[in-house]
Amino acid sequence: MQQIINGLVLGSMYALVALGYTMVYGIINLINFAHGEVLMVGALTSWTVLRMLAGSGLPGWVMLLISLVAAVVVCSALNYVIEKIAYKPLRNAPRLAPLITAMGMSLLLQTLAMIIWQPSTKPYPILLPNDPFFIGGAVINLTQILILVTTVIVLLALMYLVNRTKLGRAMRATAENPRVAALMGVRPDHVISATFIIGAALAALAGVMYAANYGTVQHTMGFLPGLKAFTAAVFGGIGNLAGAVVGGVLLGIIEALGSGYIGMLTGGVLGSQYSDIFAFLVLILVLTVRPQGLMGERVADRA
Repeated sequence: MQQIINGLVLGSMYALVALGYTMVYGIINLINFAHGEVLMVGALTSWTVLRMLAGSGLPGWVMLLISLVAAVVVCSALNYVIEKIAYKPLRNAPRLAPLITAMGMSLLLQTLAMIIWQPSTKPYPILLPNDPFFIGGAVINLTQILILVTTVIVLLALMYLVNRTKLGRAMRATAENPRVAALMGVRPDHVISATFIIGAALAALAGVMYAANYGTVQHTMGFLPGLKAFTAAVFGGIGNLAGAVVGGVLLGIIEALGSGYIGMLTGGVLGSQYSDIFAFLVLILVLTVRPQGLMGERVADRA
């Protein structure tokens, strides 16, 4: 039971980042490999704001909320600039060009973060009560409960946005055919920018969650979560929002169970230190057996 809870918490963070991958890919067919670094910038921005508020006397939850808002604003502005400078000029280029650009942007953001925040690992302050709660013999704390509840609320809000609002209809129209959508009054540039901003907000939220749960931040912290979130998006079905959520949660559970129980079954040969193996084994199996993912569909290239 403990491994399941740990997997749900981890999978919730993967799901938020995977949604950012899925939304961008669904609209412009781009894998934004810099998305994990946006998570990292959000976590480090939150840490910086918390240091500034350390002597303010504010309650911990207020400080955490203020730092989260600051992280969302910074990450949204950053992703907006990345889209305009790095990706927009390459929309009609061969697919390899934006892919390489995304990888380069990832390395650039890591380097800039190392220069700004220094390469050392920094402790993230504990702002919420750490009293344990017992569920079916497993232990969970208030931070993890908030992560799960917040993730559910955010995912429901995002599904409502995409399926019930004018912006959501514009997103779906642009994803279907941007040229026809433009003829019908939709502004694809605005829709794409809004998609990057929403994805950045989700990554910032996941970054703050990640830092609060694990208690440390550093300039390379976004690489593996970003890569695993991409794995989750492919696992669930890239371009499918529900698939991104399912893929993220399942991947978190698989990773937690793999690092826990398989370690015991192998006598410690494979344990928590090898937890990354299981995420990428899932990616290999999915791409081999069902390339479109659990909830994806085989579709022709968009005209």
